[in-house]
Amino acid sequence: MTAIEQPISSPANESASIEIGRARTHASTTTDQTKLTIASYNIRYAVGSHLIPSGLLRHIGFNPPQPRALKIADNIKAASRAFRNRSLLPQVDILALQEADKRTGRAGGHHVACELAEQLEMDWVHVAVGIPRGVKPKQRQWWLNFEEPIALDDTGDTGVAMLSHLRLEDVTRIDLPWHDCPWRPRLAMGATVLLGSTRLRLVNAHIDPHAAVGGQVEQLATMMEQAEHFSGPSVVLGDFNTLSRQKCTEARGFMEARGYSTPFPTGTATWRGGGLRMHADWIFVRGAKINRWGVARPLSVSDHWPIWAEIET
Repeated sequence: MTAIEQPISSPANESASIEIGRARTHASTTTDQTKLTIASYNIRYAVGSHLIPSGLLRHIGFNPPQPRALKIADNIKAASRAFRNRSLLPQVDILALQEADKRTGRAGGHHVACELAEQLEMDWVHVAVGIPRGVKPKQRQWWLNFEEPIALDDTGDTGVAMLSHLRLEDVTRIDLPWHDCPWRPRLAMGATVLLGSTRLRLVNAHIDPHAAVGGQVEQLATMMEQAEHFSGPSVVLGDFNTLSRQKCTEARGFMEARGYSTPFPTGTATWRGGGLRMHADWIFVRGAKINRWGVARPLSVSDHWPIWAEIET
């Protein structure tokens, strides 16, 4: 697999970039198909599903899993098997990732999107958030204080990514307004694929869980302002971090008011932790229809489960 890196302007970090990798078997630029299966997965840098227990253990000086690099490699392989064997979900044409770390210490030095794409023989694009170097995290709400932060001197990064069997074109970065996490910028990315004779626009988002409802809606509005430049059929998906019934209702209402729809009932469990199950991840479409959809349980590479939908234009 080959990769090229396209530096871009970022308010957070000059090293932030759009990185593009091509599979050994190049993705097709044209296809006669009129439907595809797309999935969204907050892979949580492939560290595993035990968010809250691992966070509590770090407070007493133990940081699982160990050995980190080997465990992350095993989890990436487990994710690859799940997307290959079709037991939890159909064959996926496009996979949108969130929390896809790129050579961070917490990911054991792995480039998660690149390695998963290579195992799945898919093209890939990774958009780095541009973590501010040396900015110490401030105290968070206690219920959000379990995630392992990227170390202050870590030269790696995290971000969103798309893996695809179809050629991704017109890739764009969408920086989202962020106020409550000065050490952790938020962003979305857009890309276009050709489905038959139809250009389908995809937007992959990772919304801030720390923000109140108003802050999340502000991020959605910024993302959708960019998405509205495209007049054809479109898909908006990702981790919306709607970790309450109110946030689910507000986010869904916001998208539906702009002509988008989703088959996922509000309250569909896509995330679990500490015995709780919440609806964090969504797939919305406009100008297209969803024939089938689902949640790929019980994959345990992350605290999220992948969600998927078969989309037809």
